Amino acid sequence: MTQTSEALAAVPAQKPPARFRIHRAWFVAAVTFVTIIGAAAFRSLPGLLIDPLHQEFGWSRGTIGAAVSINLALYGLTAPFAAALMDRFGIRRVVAVALTVIALGSGLTVWMTAAWQLLLCWGLLVGLGSGSMALAFAATVTNRWFTERRGLVSGILTAASASGQLIFLPLLSWLITRHDWRPAAVTVALAALAVVPFVWLLLRDHPADVGASPYGAQEFVPKPAPVQGAASRTVKVLFSAMRTGPFWLLAGTFAICGASTNGLVQTHFVPAAHDHGMPVTAAASLLAVIGVFDVVGTIASGWFTDRFSPRRLLAVYYALRGVSLLFLPLLLAPAVHPPMIFFIVFYGLDWVATVPPTLALCREHYGDDSAIVFGWVLASHQVGAALIAFLGGVARDAFGSYDVVWYASGALCAAAALMALVIRRRPVAQALAAA
Repeated sequence: MTQTSEALAAVPAQKPPARFRIHRAWFVAAVTFVTIIGAAAFRSLPGLLIDPLHQEFGWSRGTIGAAVSINLALYGLTAPFAAALMDRFGIRRVVAVALTVIALGSGLTVWMTAAWQLLLCWGLLVGLGSGSMALAFAATVTNRWFTERRGLVSGILTAASASGQLIFLPLLSWLITRHDWRPAAVTVALAALAVVPFVWLLLRDHPADVGASPYGAQEFVPKPAPVQGAASRTVKVLFSAMRTGPFWLLAGTFAICGASTNGLVQTHFVPAAHDHGMPVTAAASLLAVIGVFDVVGTIASGWFTDRFSPRRLLAVYYALRGVSLLFLPLLLAPAVHPPMIFFIVFYGLDWVATVPPTLALCREHYGDDSAIVFGWVLASHQVGAALIAFLGGVARDAFGSYDVVWYASGALCAAAALMALVIRRRPVAQALAAA
């Protein structure tokens, strides 16, 4: 061996520089985020339709509110079955079919002439489709693809709905004001259809499908076999959860959450502001601003959930929401003023900040069945939303004002804060056994 070769042999071999790779789970989360944004278009429309449909067809606000109620109720009641169907047929198939049903229901409203058609298209079809695109979808993706950062990811995916509201509310309100409500309905249908190719081509059901492990997992996790009997499993999980106290407390608090957000503010804020002389476009823009701060609040809530007690976070969120609702009747006016902007920012930060800690409590208490249990908890959320969407319209017809609804919802939020504190922390031994 020459002297030069000996010197080269003495130099230790250098390792190639490590390549920075983004885990596939984050790409799946990104596709899920875009999917929920596209589906959020239809959730931006109901509050904008109340006055146009009332003026064109003469339908009462209670009748229109009934269609919204059916939509919201089915949104929740379908969710737990959708979570089980995703275990049976896969996420891609269920979500792609759901988006198509949403597009069909929204598109058919263009030709409706009777109230029962509104109940069928917007209530039944869009309700069933949206239920399969509910937060149980986000919970399923989070549970399968992540073992770390679950709180943060659930917060980001929850914020996607608010992002969709931010994107579509100003556009839909402009279309309704300048043209008619029909172009807005067509826009919703096209937005839902546009997402289908992304779901089919980019979304994957399980990390094992691409030879990866869940984010944060130390070992490879094989893909479980399809679960047969999705409907029976969903019902069995419900009856099992109903025998536990945390389920009822979570369902009760989330019902109040739905009543005070989707059922009340999202459905009735625009017509309530219009009652006080505020232009529809201005009121819709305020709802869009809620969407901006909802993104910030929900992602922050996910970060907090990874670090603090979920039940205490819920208590704080509900208490602050209740206080803000009590002040809202004093803030409604023909023009947008600083106190109203403060309310919008404050309420936006709290809008669905309740979702990450509620998901965390479901995982803590119900383990592998947590996505289905959360689906049933979400069902209570939507039942609460449906009741207030209907009763809010009835109250407006009866009293000529929404004031009593704002005050009642504020009181309900105070009750939810107390309920959240009652939820007991699961003993560590039981949590380890479930894991």
